[in-house]
Amino acid sequence: MKETIVMSVGGSLIVPESGVNVSFLTKLNSFIRKNSTRNRRFILVAGGGTTARNYINGGRGVVHKITNDDLDWLGIHSTRLNAHLLRTIFRDIAHPRIIENYERKIFNPNESVIIAGGWKPGWSTDYCAALLAKDYNAHLIVNLSNIYYVFNKDPKKFPDAIRIEKTTWDYYETLVGTKWTPGLSTPFDPIASQLAKKAGLSVIVTKGDDFANLQHLIDGDPFKGSVITPFEVTPAFYDRNYYLGKQMVGKSRLHESKNMLVQAARFLAAWYRAFYIRFQYNPKRVLDVGCGTGLLVRALRKLGVDAWGLEISDDALLLAPKDIKPFILRGDITKLPFEDKEFDMVVTFNVLEHIERSKLHHTAEEVNRVARKYVLHKLYTPDNVLFAALNGRDVSRLSVYNKGFWNELFSSLPNSRILERNFHLPRAIETVYLLEKKK
Repeated sequence: MKETIVMSVGGSLIVPESGVNVSFLTKLNSFIRKNSTRNRRFILVAGGGTTARNYINGGRGVVHKITNDDLDWLGIHSTRLNAHLLRTIFRDIAHPRIIENYERKIFNPNESVIIAGGWKPGWSTDYCAALLAKDYNAHLIVNLSNIYYVFNKDPKKFPDAIRIEKTTWDYYETLVGTKWTPGLSTPFDPIASQLAKKAGLSVIVTKGDDFANLQHLIDGDPFKGSVITPFEVTPAFYDRNYYLGKQMVGKSRLHESKNMLVQAARFLAAWYRAFYIRFQYNPKRVLDVGCGTGLLVRALRKLGVDAWGLEISDDALLLAPKDIKPFILRGDITKLPFEDKEFDMVVTFNVLEHIERSKLHHTAEEVNRVARKYVLHKLYTPDNVLFAALNGRDVSRLSVYNKGFWNELFSSLPNSRILERNFHLPRAIETVYLLEKKK
């Protein structure tokens, strides 16, 4: 499965005041072709930008008063012209139809690139990008702009403007408002922001012509850009009730009266995993990163494995059984307090999807560093539909990507390879990666 990334390409990047930007389009062409061969599909949404504003200003200059619908249609047709230019550039690898009517979905596309333009009056191509992300199961929108960051006010007018690297849709709404007007220039338009917030989408605003930075962004490395997410997620975001099974982050999972069922399910899951690890791989020493209250650590130790846990949540550490507390350390997965190859096997269960994208590559390398033989990652992906139905929505999942992204990430790690011979439950329930360290 390919990871689908929606890129909103600002029209001013495609056609600035000086004319068609051949230099930018040449670099975009190389970038997309390079990455489209690596388990990635790109949906490129062309903006109107300077072309749209020139037509809008021209119309106003002649008749002075134009309806909002006519202004929008001038912008929409400008986006479609720019989209056709992109379709011409990517003709051999792009779907033959440019998306202009968003009610006509493309089912099971085989191509690595899909091109889209504007649809109808009332919103910009930012809204179109959010619709496409929702319709094509893409959890990330990259908004290619002429700036690296969003500011709390116009930095050209206000020297004290503050750069925003991470924020939420609630705060962003206070900056841009909730209304759309034709020709409005904002990093991400107000109507699109409301849709992204409702759909639980993340948007990254960054400079569109810095392709080295874009490569870092899609690879899961640190990058320059503003990240807008539905919620701000910190270790304190999880409270005591989460670990008691009474509440899912952001949405009630089970009524408190059913708490015994939750605990029983967690107990059985821990023992299932412990037996699987112990008798399938027979490790002497295991580290469970993001171990919660230590149920897996306890089960492994009862099976004779020298198991340890690492957890960042104080609430989880307080709730750990007394006999296991000495074997659980407080720490951060991005900076493990262990020596190289200290454990035969390192495991993470439902942890990586809670790490922000810019830290994923480093995190995967850090986990690999302390493992001697195996690394096992169990994580949530969009195709785990039964898991999602049983557990409800967890808004603390910052990096919900399909197997295309994780295949690419784990394949890029040095000194390890993905093994296919690992037993796990059906994909509707879980996605599991087993990595073997190279000798």
